[in-house]
Amino acid sequence: MTRQPHDQFAKQYLQELLSPFGNVEVSREVTDEVRQVDILFSPVPSPKADVRSLGLLGRIATTASLLEPFRNQPSKTEVRNCLLKLFSVYGELQRKAKRENTSLPENNLPRLWILATTASPTLLDSFSARLDTDDWLAGVYFLPDSFRTAVVAINQLPLTIETLWLRILGKGETQRQAVSELLSLPKNNPLRRNIQELITSWRITVLNQENFTEEDQEVIMNLSQAYLEWREATLQEGQKDERRQVVENLLRVRFGSINQELERVIEPLLQLPPQEYSRLLLELSRDELLARFSSS
Repeated sequence: MTRQPHDQFAKQYLQELLSPFGNVEVSREVTDEVRQVDILFSPVPSPKADVRSLGLLGRIATTASLLEPFRNQPSKTEVRNCLLKLFSVYGELQRKAKRENTSLPENNLPRLWILATTASPTLLDSFSARLDTDDWLAGVYFLPDSFRTAVVAINQLPLTIETLWLRILGKGETQRQAVSELLSLPKNNPLRRNIQELITSWRITVLNQENFTEEDQEVIMNLSQAYLEWREATLQEGQKDERRQVVENLLRVRFGSINQELERVIEPLLQLPPQEYSRLLLELSRDELLARFSSS
């Protein structure tokens, strides 16, 4: 069971973004004491999808990764618990390599990415986490090499399309800005609709909680723009479906059935006001309808 609606959303969200590019295991249990990795990602090459479309998240996803999103700044204990999960996964891989009598190159080991809405200098310094501005964006802090771990401070990421998919997991103005940028993407963007539906589901889940907090109120406000646009689009689609059903029923009443020729006049009719298409369907003959609309 997830701890909070944010955890559930973050897992679904990252699964949605990463699944075209590899195998995504949600709430993956690791041995030792039973622990669950929020997201364990293993890339699989795909000719139909380019992971670079996810920007910074796509760069992270070029190698096997453990992704641990946090709604608030993680404590030192929570960071250490993430490291324990990473080392448990390493233990599994080492035992497998031993059973199969194969090597386990260092570069094949997964990396841990702690996705934090914010990370204070005190927290970062306590783990000797440092920026790598030569190769990575601001906001990405790396622990010493042997840990194969980085902390992504989402609120410090630059406001570019490259960071959009991670900033949606942020808080406050960071999240509001990211949601606004998401809605400014073309409506035919393959990710836009799916992510908007996930955001809407998250908002509804938070709104229906019994114990409503100030932070919940912030989430609801941040996601309201996406929810209202989705709701309006859904209502319009529902109205169009209803109008289509009326047109189809009138065609069946007039002509008994709808063949391929009559099917072609439905969409052009739906572009007219209801009073107009109803009148034409009642007054025009089959041949007149086909002559007027089938070529549209």
